[in-house]
Amino acid sequence: MTPTDLTITPRDRRFGRDRVTARHWLNGDPIATAFFNALSITFPRGEAYFIDSVRTFRDGVPARLAGEIAAFTKQEVVHSREHLAFNRQVTDHGYDVSRLDADVTMMLDLAKQRPPIASLAATMALEHFTAILAHELLSDPRHLDGADPESAALWRWHAIEEIEHKGVAHDTWVHATRDWSRFKRWWVKTAMMLVVTKHFLHHRARGMMDLLRQDGVTGYRAWGGLLRYALVRPGIVRRVARPWLGYFLPGFHPWQVDDRALIALADSPYAHARQGGVLPSAA
Repeated sequence: MTPTDLTITPRDRRFGRDRVTARHWLNGDPIATAFFNALSITFPRGEAYFIDSVRTFRDGVPARLAGEIAAFTKQEVVHSREHLAFNRQVTDHGYDVSRLDADVTMMLDLAKQRPPIASLAATMALEHFTAILAHELLSDPRHLDGADPESAALWRWHAIEEIEHKGVAHDTWVHATRDWSRFKRWWVKTAMMLVVTKHFLHHRARGMMDLLRQDGVTGYRAWGGLLRYALVRPGIVRRVARPWLGYFLPGFHPWQVDDRALIALADSPYAHARQGGVLPSAA
């Protein structure tokens, strides 16, 4: 269950305003840059969907969960704002992201045709995705080695807050389905994760390939680089496979892995100075 002493803290921070970054801001690597750029394009619309999905079921929840939903909402609103700013930098480098944005819009329009409880299940699955990716990003600094300092600070800040609120959609789901049988709850949750995983991997790969094509990286170079990045080195997708599988276990809860120590370490002033970023108190 979610720790009783957990505090979800909205951090109103701004990154990369009025400065120019390199087109390949992550160590000069078009593959690594495309991975994060393609992911960022999804966030503003995706996080609005997450907020709506959770807030639909906020009436009648326990007071503690109501406070966590409010804090989750504040965090996600600021995430959307900062990724809109980051995405403007992507387009300023000449990338056409219209196809990526259309993909996100299409998928969300389809999702909104389902019952609200299905949207909550999808949000819960995607929040698990973001939490395990965030854990990996913070636990292994090699993922952002050589990155533009302000861009790296943005992704670390986002990762901190994704871990911090990783139980909110799950706890809202448990409350919303409290009258369901344990088997029905498990079946719907796991079936939705399979659907979400298929679409997530397919559309993020397609988005990366679109961005790489605009860099003149196509065919074997693009697919080989993408697979190597995801599965070999640094292998971020391979490294989250085990925690992804944990979602399918009966009785799973996101806070079975208590990674607040990782948050504290990543959010410390020492960590920001060591990573070469601007301290996050800057507005």
